[in-house]
Amino acid sequence: MDLCINIKPLIVQHLYVFDRLRGACNHYLGKIITNYSSSIGSSVNLNKKEGRSAIDWIVYIGVKIFIALFSILPRSFVYSFMKTLSLTFYHMSRRRREITMDNLAKAFPSKNNDEIEQLSKDVFVELSKTVAEILLMVSNRFDIDTAIINKDEALQKLKTLKEEYKGGWIFITAHFSNWEITAQFLAKHGYPMLVIGREGDNRWIDQNITLPFRQHYGNKTAYKKNAAISIFKTLKRGERVGILIDQKTSKDEGVKTKFFERDVYTTAVVATMKEKLDILVVPIFLPRIDNGQYKLIVGDPIQESGDIHKMTQCYSDEMEKIIRKYPSQWFWMHNRWKL
Repeated sequence: MDLCINIKPLIVQHLYVFDRLRGACNHYLGKIITNYSSSIGSSVNLNKKEGRSAIDWIVYIGVKIFIALFSILPRSFVYSFMKTLSLTFYHMSRRRREITMDNLAKAFPSKNNDEIEQLSKDVFVELSKTVAEILLMVSNRFDIDTAIINKDEALQKLKTLKEEYKGGWIFITAHFSNWEITAQFLAKHGYPMLVIGREGDNRWIDQNITLPFRQHYGNKTAYKKNAAISIFKTLKRGERVGILIDQKTSKDEGVKTKFFERDVYTTAVVATMKEKLDILVVPIFLPRIDNGQYKLIVGDPIQESGDIHKMTQCYSDEMEKIIRKYPSQWFWMHNRWKL
C-alpha cells in the first residue's frame, strides 16, 4: 500500500535502504547466535524461532537508538548523513544500481549514458531525503503543514470534492517523493484512510514504530491477507482507501498495461472496486520542490468506467505523467518491469 501492493514497514522495511541494513544485521547476528550455540553444544537450546525473535529484538533496539540520536542531531546533519549513506549504498550495491540505470535508460531513451548515470544518483539522493524526513517525522521534528506550500489550495479542492460526493474514495498514488507525508497530511485535515500493507517481518518494529506512526492522525492499516474485504467494507461505508499502484504484481492479480511504453502487470483492485461500488478514484501526488518543501497535487477524479483494462491503464497513465515530470523522485531501483 497482496492486492498487488507491497508496502514495507516504516524506516527499516518500508524504505529499501533500511531494509538492506536490516537484512545485513539479521544475517550477521544470525551467524553469531548460530556459532555461539554450536560452540557450547547442548547447554544452549536455541531454535530458529527463538533465534529470529532475539535478532528482531536487537534490531528493534538498534532502530530505537538510531531514531533517538536523530531526534537531537541538527536537521542539516540528518539530511547530509542520509545522503552520504544512500550514495554509499548506490556504489556498493551493484545489482540495485544496475536495475535503476537500466530502468531509466529504457524509460528515457533520448538520454545519454552520462545523463542516465547522474539521474540514477539523483534517485538515491531523493530517497535519502525521504528517509531523513521520515526520521524527523517520527521524532516530531517535521511540520507537515508548513512543508506543503499549497496547503490551502489543496484542502479547498478536497473540500469541494467532499461536498459534491458522499460515497467512498480511493486515493491512488505511487512510491513517489515522500508518500508517507501525503497520508498523514490528509488524515490530519479530515481525510483519514485505510492503508493497505504487508505485515512487518519484525513484530517489534511493526507494533511499536510503524503502526503508531501511520495511525497517528487516524489512518487505519489493513494487512494484505484481509485487504479485499477491508477495502470493500471501508468504501461501502463511504470512507477512503489509499493505494500505491506502482508495484509489480502477477498476471493472476492484475491486468497487463503499458508503463513507460513497456508491458507490466498492474493491480486491478482499484478498477474492480469502482465498478462494484461507483466510488471516486482520485490521483494524488506530492512532488518535492526543495528539502522539506512540497506541492500537493490533487487530480480530478478519473471518470473512466466499464472496462477494467482501460480503467487500470488510465490510472497508470496518471502516475506516469507525474513521474516523467519529476523522474528522480520515483522508486526506480524496484524491478517494476519483471513479468
